[in-house]
Amino acid sequence: MRKAIGLFLPAVGTLFFACIYPSCMLPVRADNTTTTTTKEQLDEAAEKKKEKEQELEGARKDLEITRANLRGLEGQKNTYQGQMELLNCNLQLVADNLAVLENSMEIKQIEIDETMAILEETRQSRLDQYESMKARIKYFYETGQDDYLELLFSADSFGEMLNYAEYLEELSAYDRAMIEKYAETESLIAAKEAELEDEMQELEDMKAETEAEQDRVTGMINDTAANIAITADNINMTQAAADAYENQVDMKAAEAAKAAADYAAIKAKYEEELRLSKLAAASAWRDISEVTFEEGDRYLLANLIYCEAGGEPYEGQVAVGAVVINRVLSSRYPQTVTGVIYQRSQFAPVGDGHLASALANNKATASCYQAADVAMGGTTNVGNCLYFRTPIPGLTGLQIGGHIFY
Repeated sequence: MRKAIGLFLPAVGTLFFACIYPSCMLPVRADNTTTTTTKEQLDEAAEKKKEKEQELEGARKDLEITRANLRGLEGQKNTYQGQMELLNCNLQLVADNLAVLENSMEIKQIEIDETMAILEETRQSRLDQYESMKARIKYFYETGQDDYLELLFSADSFGEMLNYAEYLEELSAYDRAMIEKYAETESLIAAKEAELEDEMQELEDMKAETEAEQDRVTGMINDTAANIAITADNINMTQAAADAYENQVDMKAAEAAKAAADYAAIKAKYEEELRLSKLAAASAWRDISEVTFEEGDRYLLANLIYCEAGGEPYEGQVAVGAVVINRVLSSRYPQTVTGVIYQRSQFAPVGDGHLASALANNKATASCYQAADVAMGGTTNVGNCLYFRTPIPGLTGLQIGGHIFY
């Protein structure tokens, strides 16, 4: 039978421990330990899967928010463009109205010019008539009544004299009538001129208002154009952000898918190793006396102990050697030291090259060789433990130095 030193777990106790804590029967080490899956790896994979799913959900929410913002900006841009179309229509109407007003003002100015010309002509005619009348009055005044009487008496008959008298009377009445008519016409033309000037002033006021409206609409168009440009820039930036979030969603989806696949793979591996661990605990064990060690086993085991526990106390080095020998004794593992150590994915130093380097340079210390000799001699300080690793939350077992053995 195998020897036991220090603290250890008897074989029965180890089997009982394995039944109570099956998740602790499979080792995982972050450094210098076996790479067999543990419950901790599975929990870490599950946590990573959950984390990646949460990150994916967060990225999707960010993308949805960004897309909503983008839709809002697109709607805002469409609103601005609709306003721009209306403003352009209003500006065209204002421009057309302004053109009509300018045309009306030109026509009105022509009317005023024509009225002024007529007024000036009427005034001149009145002045000419007035001057003619003044000349005739002056003539009669200067010559006295003799010429008037002479004209009357020069008539060959009484009828002709009456005609001369009537002519002179009509001439005087004509002069008065013409002067009055010209005065009346001048008054009408002056009123018309005032009316036209008032109308022209109204047109000028309307033109000023229309130009002000034109300036206002033009300003609104410029403001709207600026808003459209700003919104377009915001759309471009938001679209870029949406594209980035889409890329992030794709990346997070890939990460989540990988995490899920890793979790599924680790879970499958864990379940298989848990099954194998239970089988190993329940299977037959050989006695140390039944083991035949090969040449080089001591050298190989000592260097593995160096890689796994070179910095540990001597008891920890013995414990690592005992785990290897326990596997040699179990019917569920290879029957040789070489077979156990080089079993696929069991000891990290084998996979990462540290063991090969140690073997090439014989890194094992004297205490490592002594621990190998003790373990190969059948001494165990960890009972029938088959695994070890650095402590992690939730993992219980026999702690020696910086390792938990179980």
